[in-house]
Amino acid sequence: MYTYTLLERFLFTPTYVNKAKLLAELNGKTVLITGASSGIGEQLAYDLADANCHLILVARREKKLVTMKKEIEKSVAKVSVYHADLRNAEQLNGLLSFLLHIPDGVDMVVSNAGLSIKRSIQDSLERSHDFNRTMAINYFAPVQLLLSLIPALKKNQGHIINVSTVNALLTPVPFWAAYQASKSAFDVWFRSAEPELNVMGISTTSIYLPLVKTPMIEPTAAYKKAPAMSSNHVAQIISKSFYTKRKRYQPWWLIFGQIGSLFFRSGFGFFVTQNLRKRGNYHEDH
Repeated sequence: MYTYTLLERFLFTPTYVNKAKLLAELNGKTVLITGASSGIGEQLAYDLADANCHLILVARREKKLVTMKKEIEKSVAKVSVYHADLRNAEQLNGLLSFLLHIPDGVDMVVSNAGLSIKRSIQDSLERSHDFNRTMAINYFAPVQLLLSLIPALKKNQGHIINVSTVNALLTPVPFWAAYQASKSAFDVWFRSAEPELNVMGISTTSIYLPLVKTPMIEPTAAYKKAPAMSSNHVAQIISKSFYTKRKRYQPWWLIFGQIGSLFFRSGFGFFVTQNLRKRGNYHEDH
């Protein structure tokens, strides 16, 4: 388990989960988790092992999913796994067909699958596929998934939890155009649909996360020493959201970044432009 530094303990205040309330809320429910084979999704699946629920784990790594199923089912939860790359239309449609044939339908959805790319615009001139694939997994796939599941979620008075990023609420920054545009697109779609979903009796939660210590960030050297939230901590936040039905989670300090985004947008842009001119271009992706 990742141990927080003193700074991280200050930035990421503890989350306490009432296990009794969590187990009661999940009793007899069917919970879909996308991006379940690593990081946040994997940790969440293991955290829910003691619940009398049906976990549907979706990810690209089939062998890992099968291993998780065997481990989790040593406890209480029942597990179904579905191997799919949600960027692939055929595989996504296969998943939707599978989900629509589940008796009584899905009760809860944790939309967690995602793709992050860090690359400059100069190095993206002949890589339009970077934008296609980030939009496919971060926007189009979750939209299509939820549109398909809304009838069942309405019938079951279900709950949708969107695992998002603080970047969706802040001034955009260089090198992250593909990632931030795609994550922001789904965040706006979800917040726009939220009132209509709530009227249907579907609860909605948006979880805005800072940097999280997962395999996704490993290729970026600059992140190795940067403060990061643990996947275990995020799983606790999601678990608590199941029974509190909290509309929104964001780090306590994000408000200061949002205020800065409001009042210093033009100045920030000038500073970044000048800094880029001094440093020159570079790229990384993951």
